[in-house]
Amino acid sequence: MGSEMSSLPDLELFTMGMWSIGLGAIGIAVTGILLANTDLFLSKPEAASLEFLETTELKSLGEEERIFKAGELWKKNGAVIMAVRRPGCFLCREEASELSSLKPQLDQLGVPLYAVVKEKIGTEVEDFQHYFKGEIFLDEKKKFYGPHKRKMLSMGLIRLGVWQNFLRAWKNGYSGNLEGEGFILGGVYVIGAGKQGVLLEHREREFGDKVSLRSVLDAAEKIKPQAADTD
Repeated sequence: MGSEMSSLPDLELFTMGMWSIGLGAIGIAVTGILLANTDLFLSKPEAASLEFLETTELKSLGEEERIFKAGELWKKNGAVIMAVRRPGCFLCREEASELSSLKPQLDQLGVPLYAVVKEKIGTEVEDFQHYFKGEIFLDEKKKFYGPHKRKMLSMGLIRLGVWQNFLRAWKNGYSGNLEGEGFILGGVYVIGAGKQGVLLEHREREFGDKVSLRSVLDAAEKIKPQAADTD
């Protein structure tokens, strides 16, 4: 009887200890989720200069392969360029479709719409073309995703904003797949003609962080076309 009585405090201490460990674990998990939903651990983008971008080697994806310097894209009329995180991603397809909705206004301004991808897998680029109404090129060195390439890994799946973006794109009827690299974040650029410079640089903060269409148009309206070369 005495030994049973003496074991009760030990049992209570053990139970309290387990509760403390459990509550501590929950506290750590909650703190981790809260921190993941701040910008504290997001890698900060480094602005891409015109000099950095214009020397990028791009490759055409048509039947006749062509390698050229990216500066050719905006030399005369500037350009709007989407750096696609992953063609099969339904969030990227949503943004591509929305950017393509600006094409009539961009055409009036004489500003072309382009996209770059990091890789070409199967028919992913061709499938993406259903959503994107501009020419697409391959940026194998991923310079349009730099100078400092930023990644969002598993932390993205516990960010409230990402889930809100998932729900929005799903409700809008977009679907996709998991083919290809999708952790290096993308962005959208509006680049002026010639040496006018980068007029807008939107770098994706998290999965599904879209550029403002109004800001794209505002920047495109500032482009000053270069006079055609004359003999």
